[in-house]
Amino acid sequence: MTTVLFWAGTYALSCFAIALGFATFQLLRGPTPQDRVLALDTMYINGMLIILVLGVQYQTGLYFDIAVVISIFGFVSSTAMAKFLLRGEVIEP
Repeated sequence: MTTVLFWAGTYALSCFAIALGFATFQLLRGPTPQDRVLALDTMYINGMLIILVLGVQYQTGLYFDIAVVISIFGFVSSTAMAKFLLRGEVIEP
């Protein structure tokens, strides 16, 4: 791994960690449930990006599989929360 790639990955990790901290703060502070759902979406995206950068830095493919699973679960949970906020129930009878 080149030095430039190492420092770029380190910088990206620090930026994503700061963004994850801001999203956590918004999740705890959010005045409406919609703000909290958006903060949770931002948190799972930042977590997925952190794992992808770690996969590039450690040069292994396992992290990419984990990132795909996180993105799938994040999408499904975001969809379920949005439906619950709109209709009050996730599964309709």
